[in-house]
Amino acid sequence: MIRLHLDAADLRRITLAPAPNALFEAALSVRGLRTGTTAQGRARPAVDQWRRRVNGSLTERAGVLLDLVPRDGYLPDFLLQPSAGDFATAVDLAGRTPSELLVKDLRIADLPGRDGGPVASSRWSRELAAGSAAARHTLMDDLRRYFTSSIAPLWPQVRTDATADRVLRAEMLLRGGVDALLTTLSPTWLWDPPTLHLPSRSSYDIPLCGRGLLLMPSWFATGPVIMYRPEESTVLAYPMHLPDAPAGPPEVLGPLLGRTRAAVLAGVRDPATTTALAQRVGVSLATASQHATVLRNAGLLRTTRIGIAVLHSLTPLGRALLDGEPPALLG
Repeated sequence: MIRLHLDAADLRRITLAPAPNALFEAALSVRGLRTGTTAQGRARPAVDQWRRRVNGSLTERAGVLLDLVPRDGYLPDFLLQPSAGDFATAVDLAGRTPSELLVKDLRIADLPGRDGGPVASSRWSRELAAGSAAARHTLMDDLRRYFTSSIAPLWPQVRTDATADRVLRAEMLLRGGVDALLTTLSPTWLWDPPTLHLPSRSSYDIPLCGRGLLLMPSWFATGPVIMYRPEESTVLAYPMHLPDAPAGPPEVLGPLLGRTRAAVLAGVRDPATTTALAQRVGVSLATASQHATVLRNAGLLRTTRIGIAVLHSLTPLGRALLDGEPPALLG
């Protein structure tokens, strides 16, 4: 378990990244091509669809990125570049990373200053850390080539999903404050003020020391990714909310529940606030709230209050009804 300790100054300095980080997403997508699973071990539908669309050998596409991106765990900090405004700038900054930082990030055993670590040390990565201009050019060329072939066609969708996620987080913050924001980042994370607990095979504490927290949504992340910056806010990347493909209620539910109420039930396949639910179904806020109350009283959805906001989600009974499972499974 990783524990982020936030003091009062940190809570005042929580910010949301204005856009997805293209370089970081490219690096994490290599991991997505290898695994395509979430932290809970099941495929994320959107990532799985992208994997099926990507053709060709991963080795040919990713090049030297395979030396930098393991299947899980540690990711070199220089592949994040949170201050870069676009992919070209991020690649340029990554290519100009000082050698001493590369040695630290790559954790290469035989170079001065490190005892080794989880990133495999290939001949190329050693040359990169040693300051080889050719190795740096290879890194930058392979990053550009991989992004163009594998990520650029997807990027408009990533930006759209990031915008939707940002709206969701902002709504949580506006309606329920910082508690609502941090509580709803991930169902596997625990916000126990003043500490944010993140699942990890390692166990350590990170005091933010008043410098704040930059929250960065990620399309490809399967769990928390942390970049600690001693002189700036700590970066915490979290898995972006990716709703499943829209699916209406089964036809048989219309006569049973009524068309609108059945649509409201289907509208919480992915958890939603009342405002988001009304927008999904295309009804007024009052109508969405009324139908949600009826469905909650019937045991088909649950409503969780977070500050002044509420979040609706399906109960097992509600999900079984939507999925058309036999009655024996509903009890």
